[in-house]
Amino acid sequence: MTGRAKRKTKSNQESRSANGQVKKARADESKALPPSGVDPEQRDELARLYGFQMPEDLFHFWDFCKELSPDNPCGALKDTLGLQLVGPFDILAGAHRGAKNPQPNLHLHWRYFYDPPEFQTVLKGSEDSQHHMGYYRDTPDSFPSFVGENQAKKGCSITQMGDNIFAAVHLYLLRKKKERSSKRAEEEAFESLESKLGDKAETLGFSLEQKTKGMKERDRKVVTKTFHGAGIVVPVDKNDVGYRELPETDAGLKKICKAIAEARNDEERVKAFGPIQEMITFVQFANDECDYGMGYELGIDLFCYGSHYFHKVVKQLLPMAYSLLKRNLFGEILESHLTSRSHDNLDQLSAH
Repeated sequence: MTGRAKRKTKSNQESRSANGQVKKARADESKALPPSGVDPEQRDELARLYGFQMPEDLFHFWDFCKELSPDNPCGALKDTLGLQLVGPFDILAGAHRGAKNPQPNLHLHWRYFYDPPEFQTVLKGSEDSQHHMGYYRDTPDSFPSFVGENQAKKGCSITQMGDNIFAAVHLYLLRKKKERSSKRAEEEAFESLESKLGDKAETLGFSLEQKTKGMKERDRKVVTKTFHGAGIVVPVDKNDVGYRELPETDAGLKKICKAIAEARNDEERVKAFGPIQEMITFVQFANDECDYGMGYELGIDLFCYGSHYFHKVVKQLLPMAYSLLKRNLFGEILESHLTSRSHDNLDQLSAH
């Protein structure tokens, strides 16, 4: 690894706002949605507790689940799909008011091991694989760019599942249907839910596509995929200032990470850290020249690798990147997560 990293010239790289915000392009942009049953007070409470604005599909999906199961909307999909509504849905259900934990950190509420700060869990599935789905935001002050899916017991990969919860659940349902089932009752339950879900999405104007036009537009603004595969977006101006590539391929960086994580002793580990330290120097050059995306990428990759040996470096890189990109809330979420990063005790509303 020699020389300073170069800015990435990208012919289709578009100029963006100062915060690199990706506007939400949804099927319902051109027509007004009917109002959901969620009152303004609940909406304000969610925004206050999380610091995020929630998209309309969250509220309409809550209404939908209340229709399916008025007594237990959070469990409306449990029997058919094995999915539980969590996160902001717990707040809509009022679960936080009687919580055993008097001071829950909602940013850690169902925040799985590999969830980057951009990810907010809204549905949880299998305990064995720690399957869950959630909103992925490129900036704290933008609406989600898509709904992502991860299995924390298997790794950091985030799969895109449409741009709203109706699409994500529909795609998951179709996948479950393909799994062989000899039980007629299960098949009928799938068919019934698929019909109701499709009708509701069509009525409201939500797309059920896995990759919408807005998501494809975002793809053109992604500067690099990162280890989790969902990509990151940063503002890049007409002179290509904003991002420069790391001086290592993903495969090369993973090899360096493996050598550090699996070093037999501290002496070996310190030596294996050499290339990372060199990259940190490059990041400092990049930050001085306003290429903030480089430190963002390296920080996310090291976070995604998962080893606690990288936590100190991640704390050095990512909060700085988020601050420079004016995404401070993500930095706060990251620092909270790293202090208690675990595969267990993810329900912040229960006493641990």
